[in-house]
Amino acid sequence: MPKIIDHDKRRSDIIDVTWELIVKGGIEAATMREIASAAGFANGALKHYFRSKEDIIEATYERALAMMNEYVSIEGRRGLSALRAMCESAMPIDEDRILAGRILLTFWHTSLGNPKLHDKYLEHLRAWRGTLHRLIGEGRADGDIVTALPDEQLVDEIVLLNAGANVMSLVGPGFSTVELQRRHLESFFERLTRP
Repeated sequence: MPKIIDHDKRRSDIIDVTWELIVKGGIEAATMREIASAAGFANGALKHYFRSKEDIIEATYERALAMMNEYVSIEGRRGLSALRAMCESAMPIDEDRILAGRILLTFWHTSLGNPKLHDKYLEHLRAWRGTLHRLIGEGRADGDIVTALPDEQLVDEIVLLNAGANVMSLVGPGFSTVELQRRHLESFFERLTRP
């Protein structure tokens, strides 16, 4: 009887080893040869699952974005409560989130020379900003967000605070502790509730 191959599992395994290679040595370390070797494949066998290295990298990038989205759970919440939960959960406050941030930072850099990855990130960024605008609007409608600062400025601050925290947790962790990140968030949310 022929062996049944779970192709989705194999694709996932290839992404796993690519993830590990990127964490250890950056995208440059994730060559087709290294990916195939780490996954236990002959070099040409990867083509059965991904057409190119770029497709593997894109799938790994999508996993990093999905991981970040998993942390950002606002189900059953709205307005200020949901905004706070979203901001707190997207911060690099534990090893898994720091690792996902490391992968995303690598992809941000790579996307500068890869239009497909760049477009994917911009799509993610637009969706994230859209959600932030919606939650701020809900918070204003509920009477919880009373600041006169424009919504667009608030969204910009959240995005920059989060992106900056992720970058600093990787390149200068001594300058961006979890406690400091929490203090910055608290300061931001205090301003939202002051006229």
